Amino acid sequence: MVVREDIDMTTIYFVRHAETDNSVRDGRIRPLTQKGLADRRLVTEYLQDKNIGAVLSSPYKRAVDTLAEFAGKNGFEIEIIEDFREQHEEGWGDDEEFFVYNEKQWADFMLKSHTGESLAEVQNRNIVALNNILVRHKNKSIAIGTHGIALSTIINYYDRAYGFDGFMSMVNIKPWVVKMDFSDDGCIGMEKINLFNSNKRIMRSL
Repeated sequence: MVVREDIDMTTIYFVRHAETDNSVRDGRIRPLTQKGLADRRLVTEYLQDKNIGAVLSSPYKRAVDTLAEFAGKNGFEIEIIEDFREQHEEGWGDDEEFFVYNEKQWADFMLKSHTGESLAEVQNRNIVALNNILVRHKNKSIAIGTHGIALSTIINYYDRAYGFDGFMSMVNIKPWVVKMDFSDDGCIGMEKINLFNSNKRIMRSL
């Protein structure tokens, strides 16, 4: 992907959290596993030369903690953005049950249970929050701690071909980074980065 150097540009590095301890059912306080804590170094190393100007995150512990090492080493205070939180969780008994329901939600963005959120609702609040950040941090490089479903709905907003299959292709990659470049014309480039394989990148010009 070639990005023109003669235009003003804001770059967002969305960082999907590292591996979590799923025995903790409360999504807001669910911690990283020991592997997840160790894998934060991949995020720190990747972001180190990206000229990051601010670090933001979902309020959920796993997202904050994934960026905490980078933020601490570079003197950033992590700003919490409530609307970057993950989809409201339903307390699924197992992954199979969740994925069956999630596939139905990708087919119908308005689908939700009486206690949950639709993907349309998740997408809307994340995009509203993102647009605010693009105004506040215009022409900077920003790191944002996020989640699998929340991030997937953001990708889908700019690339409608990205759906359930795209989500499933990265569901077990933790941490995971998606770089998005924005100009006054909107999102002009997107790069999906597997930190466990630096050569495995998917780039898309928009």
